[in-house]
Amino acid sequence: MPSAEHGKGKRWQVRWYDAAGEQQKENFAKRSQADTRANTIAADLARGLYVDPAAGKESFRAVAERWRTSAVHREGTATRVERTLRLHIYPTFGDRPIVTIRPSEVQAWVKDRSQVLAPSTLRVTYAYLVTIMHTAVRDRTIAVNPCAGTKLPEVRRAEIVPLHKDAVHALIEAAPPRHRAMILLAVASGLRQGEVFGLEVDCIDFLRREVTVRQQLITPDREVDADETPEPYLGEPKTHESYRTVPLVGIAVDALAAHLQQYPAAVVDIEDRTDPRKPRRRKAHMLFSNDRNEVIKRASWTWVWSRMEERANEALSKTHAEAHAAWVQRGRLDGQEPAPVRVPDGASMHDLRHFYASALIKNRESVKTVQRRLGHSKPSITLDIYTHLWPDDEDTTRAAIEAVLGDVPALCPTATSISR
Repeated sequence: MPSAEHGKGKRWQVRWYDAAGEQQKENFAKRSQADTRANTIAADLARGLYVDPAAGKESFRAVAERWRTSAVHREGTATRVERTLRLHIYPTFGDRPIVTIRPSEVQAWVKDRSQVLAPSTLRVTYAYLVTIMHTAVRDRTIAVNPCAGTKLPEVRRAEIVPLHKDAVHALIEAAPPRHRAMILLAVASGLRQGEVFGLEVDCIDFLRREVTVRQQLITPDREVDADETPEPYLGEPKTHESYRTVPLVGIAVDALAAHLQQYPAAVVDIEDRTDPRKPRRRKAHMLFSNDRNEVIKRASWTWVWSRMEERANEALSKTHAEAHAAWVQRGRLDGQEPAPVRVPDGASMHDLRHFYASALIKNRESVKTVQRRLGHSKPSITLDIYTHLWPDDEDTTRAAIEAVLGDVPALCPTATSISR
């Protein structure tokens, strides 16, 4: 219909009622433009795809905060999401009307963040941005997700190189007496560091020789403006599949029994959030503790581990020197020159987990078994990390195929028939 300013400017006006029943209007200079817009709006309303033009003027920060506060996240994930948004996404998009963010700008942001973040970390950060934009599309705040078609840097996963057996033995020997059984348990069970730190005495079944994972010790990341480091608490394991029972070898069970005899379980008052709906404080009988009978915190453990690594490498160097001297004394004729072994720089308790996985794989355990023992959420995760460790034995392949085709008649002529 003609607008109030018929005859000048944008004289054609489209009026409609949106999905909420409120009247909207938009002016156009030509009737053909107004007719096209009217038809588009009518079709979008009929299909439930109508997007309010005013909704897109909302800032990206407002939309993101609405998603962040309503999303169902574990506490550790919620903290990580808040920090990622604050440090890497809001500085670029936070105050922009969400409808004005273009695909080219998203691609430019990816390029800029790739100079700061590792490819794998960038993918996680980008996933938050994509999810927020997807939520805005579902809420009819914007019509199209500007992240569509964005290219990310390729993630090149370095192959896991398990620790040498001698290096693992050296770490166990180099551990302080109070933590030696803990290191042995980590090697014998493949538990994550937080799962080991969060074990209580009743998690160990000495008769069945197994350990049950039902919780982990979580040390929250320190907030930027916080004066004190947040207090550790007992939380849920990483995934649903992380709730598991892992069999133990006898040497590990014996070491734990001796450990408890020398270092009785520490009774600590700690917050238990294993049931997020009912957090509570309780007395926990921790299997492992520090010298003050407190839970082991990540910061202090980093220092303990670095000292262990240093002592282990000193012992390995001494052993190699002795072996090399003996080899020289035998005239360099007795076998190959002994190769040096050491704990690589940057190693951590997670490398003990890799060592455990490599031992299972070397003894031909199935992917499903390794996945269940490690508590991975999917077998594909296990394969992504350890596929290069599974043996590729041609002889085994031939035997497998021959077992299937053994009853198939031979198609090649026999030597007798050829001679005839």
